[in-house]
Amino acid sequence: MAGKLSVSQATGTEATADLRRLGFTDYEARIYVQLVRQSPATAYEISKTTGVPRPNAYQALEALAQRGAVLPVSENPIRYVAADPKQLFDAIARQTRNLCTDLADQLSALTPPLEDQYVWTLRGEASVHDKIDTLIREAQSVLWIKAADEVLRRHKAALQEAADRGVEALIVLFGPDADEFRFNERWRVYIHEGNGVRMGSADNLFTVAVDHAQMLTARLDQEVVAAHTRNKPIVTLAQSLVRHDYYMAEIFARFGPQIEAAFGLHLRDLRMACFSPAEIRSFQERTGLG
Repeated sequence: MAGKLSVSQATGTEATADLRRLGFTDYEARIYVQLVRQSPATAYEISKTTGVPRPNAYQALEALAQRGAVLPVSENPIRYVAADPKQLFDAIARQTRNLCTDLADQLSALTPPLEDQYVWTLRGEASVHDKIDTLIREAQSVLWIKAADEVLRRHKAALQEAADRGVEALIVLFGPDADEFRFNERWRVYIHEGNGVRMGSADNLFTVAVDHAQMLTARLDQEVVAAHTRNKPIVTLAQSLVRHDYYMAEIFARFGPQIEAAFGLHLRDLRMACFSPAEIRSFQERTGLG
């Protein structure tokens, strides 16, 4: 019995705290919880069981009645019962949602359009991947992506939904299997340089351009950080990155042996001439080429 009582008291305390978060005063919260436990009750009885001074109990009951949280059910003396919790909080949730929607519309009308030159920084794995999913789900016409297969796999559901609603895609893939993400004939997927091997630091980035209007690029190894923008020159730059890798994929498909003969495997001679020391080390570690 003592155990049940302590659980009940703990639950009541937690509920009282949550009610205060919803805008109930401390007195209102305590009274509502008590009436949920035991109804009907007079203001005098409620005052005794909750410890709320009687004048304050009358004020709190009147406020609760106005918001529909308690109902008077008799006269002389007036007794109160608690409104059904599920019905009450469903109503509060609807009212709050409608209020938030109206307020968002009102404030949006006052807000100047976002400046295109802003670049937003996102940090942390959850935040970055949530944003990637959001961008994919917001796409209306086209997605251009350069990414590793293990990263795309994390967003496969959102990508499939985009394909199903008619979005086109151009994907340059680091990985062996282009068919994994070729959801229909409008999804063009190319293996990076014909082999899908990541070599320089830029090859460890995830880049997506959405509807030719916004882009995100993310570093997903070590500290997860991303940049997102609608800045038109930067969006164009991101699209150019994907576009030129698409060109390279097509060129490698047709002239691969000649290219390797001229520049070495994995374009070694070209890369070694322009890579930073760190990129050279990465290239050598990944390819085994000196």
